Amino acid sequence: MKVLVIGKGGREHALCWKLGQSPAVTHLFCAPGNPGINRLAEPVALEPCAAAELCDFAAARSVDLTVVGPEEPLALGIVDEFERRGLPIFGPSGAAARLESSKAFAKALMREAGVPTADYAVFDDADAARRYVLTSERPLVVKADGLALGKGVVVCETAGAAVEAIGHIMQRGAFGAAGRRVVIEQRLEGEELSFFALADGARAVKLGSAQDHKPVFDGDRGPNTGGMGAYSPAPHLDGRLEARVMREVVEPTLAAMAARGAPFRGVLYAGLMIRGERLDVLEFNVRFGDPECEALMMRFDGDLALALAAAVKGRLTDEMLRLSPAAAVSVALVSRGYPAGCSRGLPIRGVDDAEQVPEVQVFHAGTAVKDGVLMTDGGRVLVVSARGDNLALAIDRAYQAADMIRFEGMHVRRDIGSRALKQMAGAALEAEQKPQPWRERK
Repeated sequence: MKVLVIGKGGREHALCWKLGQSPAVTHLFCAPGNPGINRLAEPVALEPCAAAELCDFAAARSVDLTVVGPEEPLALGIVDEFERRGLPIFGPSGAAARLESSKAFAKALMREAGVPTADYAVFDDADAARRYVLTSERPLVVKADGLALGKGVVVCETAGAAVEAIGHIMQRGAFGAAGRRVVIEQRLEGEELSFFALADGARAVKLGSAQDHKPVFDGDRGPNTGGMGAYSPAPHLDGRLEARVMREVVEPTLAAMAARGAPFRGVLYAGLMIRGERLDVLEFNVRFGDPECEALMMRFDGDLALALAAAVKGRLTDEMLRLSPAAAVSVALVSRGYPAGCSRGLPIRGVDDAEQVPEVQVFHAGTAVKDGVLMTDGGRVLVVSARGDNLALAIDRAYQAADMIRFEGMHVRRDIGSRALKQMAGAALEAEQKPQPWRERK
């Protein structure tokens, strides 16, 4: 099987790493790739949104499966272009990708399908949005309607902050065309986590869970980023709750999309808020997350190539998706100034040493090579991922490896997964102190 992966970040590096382990894959391409990916796959000098040229390449090289990593080409309809040419491709159509490319569309579909989500309102006019904010009696979240690289969400503590967010997004154009319309929704409290399912157009199979860390600084302070780190599995999502997510979120969403004539095939990523028995959907994405993908691929024990090919053909089965019970952690190493900006062309040292730590992989996100030297070339530079029998061990390995890597201005959150460790320790203590039934007392 010849496989083409589209993209150039840490997510695509992780996908290439896992796809390359499949005995079915005879040749792996990546467009455009990066220095880390290029050690695993043949680079193709085409950008992810060059749909026609990518189709020509896939046809000329007899590619058996194309896997799309980033959201932008999906939103622009790259899957439709490939399917018109009869070329197998994993990912949703442009119509189905609206679950991510338009938050207003996703909220309307959730309301129609009975999927639990926060109350909301949609605005194209900034003055009307401000009036709505000033009459609200509850804390709000302001979201750019379109794609904003995971950064278009402002969680507001006060009405004044929400008014400022509206001006920032709608009038000062912080996210360009993506912010011409905003969704303003009631702020939810609880534990935020991510759930992933693979869908083949007719049915879905659960893939796994993760919890990411969006703010740039420890303690969830500072502006939102594309992701500073993640771990998998999310301890709050046990088997009972996973079954509820499939029943109350994934299945009705797929049914609603099919009823609209846009059956969903690809990765459905549900951002969830959990509080006690309450379950709400914050948003949908239509691809593997980043850096969640890196953590999930560290735990994936099945044949990813065969699973994705089966999804394209409408033949996905539960047995194809196997995750290790081990834990995995991904830690992003970012440039000074991220997410507002980044420094490029700075030498990176220590990657080879970091990869000698047991159960560690270093995925390249924003790197380049100049005169044989690995350089920074983006905001998120590297994602150090580790696997362990438990979360504490995975965290230790990830930070041991991350501390071996150096580049000027490097910033790392030091608390990825730490809150989960405290919660797990608290739950264990509570269980230990809970009075035991009479028959179990010694």
